Amino acid sequence: MKKKSSFLLFLLVFAGLQEAATQDIQKWKLEDLKAAIQNAREPTIFNFWATFCKPCIEEIPYFQQAVKKYEKEGVKLVLVSVDLPEAYPKIKSFAAKRKYTASIFYLDETNADEFCPAVDPKWSGTIPASLFVNQKTGYRHFFEDQIKKSQLEKEIKAMITENKKPS
Repeated sequence: MKKKSSFLLFLLVFAGLQEAATQDIQKWKLEDLKAAIQNAREPTIFNFWATFCKPCIEEIPYFQQAVKKYEKEGVKLVLVSVDLPEAYPKIKSFAAKRKYTASIFYLDETNADEFCPAVDPKWSGTIPASLFVNQKTGYRHFFEDQIKKSQLEKEIKAMITENKKPS
């Protein structure tokens, strides 16, 4: 009986990894990113990260947990990799190993002087960085740093309830 249970657990874990591993990492150009931000139909967090960024990797799991908590409010998470081009082939397995469940895109751009200000005029290019948008309420708030769990929760609540843009 114990062997059967262990085998079933293995199958469930393996199936979960397979599901995460099957997510193709689509390449986005700057225009794709701008369109995604502008056309986000639900409250959405665009998280800019890279496989080499330790603070990025630390915060993604609690971003995923928070988004799951607010899924009834329609909150979405979009992970936008800003890795160097040579890392692109590895992003899929990297994300699968860490069980990233959010949609993942690779920003296929190398000129930060163009894509950073398109996301937010104050973005220097430091990661992690996160953009919170709710097009229905006009909410837009940008963070250029790792976000603490408590701060993330506060920001999500503001994004889904406030009717004004923060300054």
